[in-house]
Amino acid sequence: MKELRFHGQAIITGRGSVEALKDLPIGRAFLVTGGSSVVKNGMLAKIQHLLAAKGCQTFVYSGVPKNPPVETVVDGIARMREFAPDTVIGIGGGSCLDAAKVMSVFYEHPGLDVATAFRQAIPQQRERIKLIAIPGTSGTASEVTCFAVLTFRGENLKVGGKSPAFVPDYAILDADMTLSMPRNVAAETGMDAMAHAVECYTNPALDDFTEALAAGAVEGLFRNLPASVAAGDAAAREKVHNYQCLAGCAFANVGTGLDHGLAHAFGGKYDLGHGLLIAVALPYVLEFNSRDAGVREKLARLAKRIDRDDFVAAIRELNARLGIPASFKALGISETDFAADLPALVENSLKGSTKVNPVPVSAGDMQVILRSIYAGRSIK
Repeated sequence: MKELRFHGQAIITGRGSVEALKDLPIGRAFLVTGGSSVVKNGMLAKIQHLLAAKGCQTFVYSGVPKNPPVETVVDGIARMREFAPDTVIGIGGGSCLDAAKVMSVFYEHPGLDVATAFRQAIPQQRERIKLIAIPGTSGTASEVTCFAVLTFRGENLKVGGKSPAFVPDYAILDADMTLSMPRNVAAETGMDAMAHAVECYTNPALDDFTEALAAGAVEGLFRNLPASVAAGDAAAREKVHNYQCLAGCAFANVGTGLDHGLAHAFGGKYDLGHGLLIAVALPYVLEFNSRDAGVREKLARLAKRIDRDDFVAAIRELNARLGIPASFKALGISETDFAADLPALVENSLKGSTKVNPVPVSAGDMQVILRSIYAGRSIK
């Protein structure tokens, strides 16, 4: 038996769909954002105006960094206690949405230490706070998932947490939010979505419902990502925004795998963008997993859906077309640092999503995998 949950109360889509805020019952809204992009593109001001027009009081908590640390969430909760909101609205990239999700849940549990409980016993429900997610990038699908990731800086480690309470009540997919994304951000977040869909599709826990969602997301992303990235095409951006959410609905019920496990380890250590790490590593991970007959069969099916002979080769070609580097060394990680950090990177890469990888990964395997990705060398 398996219980499936694809999103919260509703997914609201279409350009200009932030207007839906006018119709939602919100009295005091705590807005969580990184601050820079949503200010520059005018979306934060638009959202504030929409809320003010209906008499809603707002507080803006800005400056959430990429790879948000526990300390940011703790500080945000303290500001929430001063403001006493009835609604939390995450606006921006996956880091902002994850921070908003964790803040909204732990706000209702003042007796819990966030750093400890996030790793041991996350609350499983929200009773008072409404949670709304408005993604400004197209990749993490945090607006529909039960996952959130925080960084523990003292350990150079990113830790994923899971709780049904993390699923936002409303996901607002307004593609106007994505039009100001720089080319590299559109590419990196788009490939994060691709990895969600592919790792879900090749996961042994795949079911009939998530199979259709994941395969559809792979096909839609392959078809629309190049135009979305190259020209910032509004129609393509909207398609990618929707397909990345579709991928999120799928993997939230199945899981991901090795690509996400190692990306969390490298992101925690070097503070590099999650989507960038995911994109670079994805073809190498698929090479490694292709030693499993079931994975090979699934990748062959995906190749047919995108009219290619070799799915891994197609991923490499797509990365090159989107300007994604071909190795971790090309990201600026020095050979000296990588060699010194390798034992810890291997240990941390074996945690989290790697535990549900379709092919079991030993410490020896991981060392070979990481060395190969660093050097840009085939694992085969």
